[in-house]
Amino acid sequence: MPASKPISHQAIASGLRNPQLMQAALALHDNRLNEAEPILKRHLHDHPLDVAAIRMLAELAARIGRMKDSEGLLRRALEIAPEFGAARANLATVLYRQNRPGEAIAELNHLIVDDPDHIGYSNLKAAALGRIGEFEDALTLYEAVLKGWPKQPKVWMSYGHMLKTVGRTADGVTAYRRALELSPHLGEVWWSLANLKTVKFTPDDVAAMQAALETPGLNDEDRFHLDFALGKALEDAKRPAEAFAHYAAGNALRKKGLDYDAGDIERLVTAGSKLFTPEFFAERAGQGCPAPDVIFVVGMPRSGSTLVEQILSSHSLVEGTSELADIPNLAKRWSDYPRRLASLTPDNLRELGEEYLDRTRIQRKTDRPFFIDKLPNNWLHTAFIHLILPNAKIVDTRRHPLSCCFSNFKQHFAKGQAFTYDLTDLGRYYRDYVRLMAHVDGVLPGRVHRVIYEHMVEDTQTEVRALLSACGLDFEETCLRFHETERAVRTPSSEQVRQPIYKDGTEAWQAFEPWLEPLKTALGSVLHHYPDTAPDFK
Repeated sequence: MPASKPISHQAIASGLRNPQLMQAALALHDNRLNEAEPILKRHLHDHPLDVAAIRMLAELAARIGRMKDSEGLLRRALEIAPEFGAARANLATVLYRQNRPGEAIAELNHLIVDDPDHIGYSNLKAAALGRIGEFEDALTLYEAVLKGWPKQPKVWMSYGHMLKTVGRTADGVTAYRRALELSPHLGEVWWSLANLKTVKFTPDDVAAMQAALETPGLNDEDRFHLDFALGKALEDAKRPAEAFAHYAAGNALRKKGLDYDAGDIERLVTAGSKLFTPEFFAERAGQGCPAPDVIFVVGMPRSGSTLVEQILSSHSLVEGTSELADIPNLAKRWSDYPRRLASLTPDNLRELGEEYLDRTRIQRKTDRPFFIDKLPNNWLHTAFIHLILPNAKIVDTRRHPLSCCFSNFKQHFAKGQAFTYDLTDLGRYYRDYVRLMAHVDGVLPGRVHRVIYEHMVEDTQTEVRALLSACGLDFEETCLRFHETERAVRTPSSEQVRQPIYKDGTEAWQAFEPWLEPLKTALGSVLHHYPDTAPDFK
């Protein structure tokens, strides 16, 4: 029940001086979460309306990835104290992290009315606007922030990200360089320059990055970003041994902060392979939401999926959006996924398909009848997609396993893709991906259209025609001139797809082959039979 009288700011401030809360705050500051949690729970048992303690517990929940718990706690705090701005700001962040940018913007608008000059609110709102494709509004907001606070390196960096997304690459580089003038050791900015794939670092840049690595007290996040950036710089300089050493160091440090078990994906694939039989799908034929709106592009990251998205987005009937997290978020509702799919009713399946379309509608900016969801990891949910949206198109992009996996190893992802920071994990993930897709090919023959990246490079016109045909689209010449299509691209390949297809990237891994044995071992038969399916998967 809400408090009969809203709690005042003075009451909140007074509560924060409580010795127990001060002890919990210190533990949170030092990231001693196992100590902070029992202190907060004991305190809330005796003082259930203490919104400062509720907010602190919500922060703890968010740090360990329990976003829904964090959201619930923050909403409870705001129910008790509607003007508790710090809790509302936390709620906006939690909503943003759950890929609910529209709701985050609504909370931020509430805060900005009372505090229009708060740089943090404006920065997060600009990022959220970018998430829903409102890029010009985001740029305008960043520019307003930087006009008032020009010495904010992280805002310059975020501004650079947005400029890159809309294709203003030169302006993006200028913004990144401005950030580095203000903070030379800010590793994410160096990596952002490297991640453009078109910037060639100078010897002075390399020296500056090496000096930044020697900064006393440099945090892990700056360090691994610098390692990834130096790896790219040294690879471009044809110094593969030094480049690999930095790639390996960056990956090892990044992996330390992640909780990833390759066995989890293996178990999901095995469970799906047992559940999804021809009979399973035959029993559910004609169910789900019949809308044909979506073209799903799935596969490994760095497999050519952004290229395929750009080709399709160049068609007059297709709108490109982004890598949408809605399918995985729907699947996360069930702890026993994918087994739970067996118990879903026809109404359940239809409603899930309709909910997906409702959730993604915010990403639609045109009246084109079809749109693309280009989240590569949706390969794991191919059967789920088929059940809830049986008329959606599914395109699987595939690239040579060594080329694809090493490209992932060189890539630092802003979020997700925890399997990419270890060569053995990468090989196992690629192998599981091929295993499940081979099973889907067997039980739903012809359901998935496969694009082999090397074939697309060698004979683009034939492959583009086949892709369009598989999606039920007439051929249009603009799809061959995809690099001329002006649209925002929110993936690491944004600059590459603004150029004609080139072959150089398909062989980049060869200079690093001496260090790839763990990857080769993990790939096993998948490596030797590419692009065909290994016999043990048939």
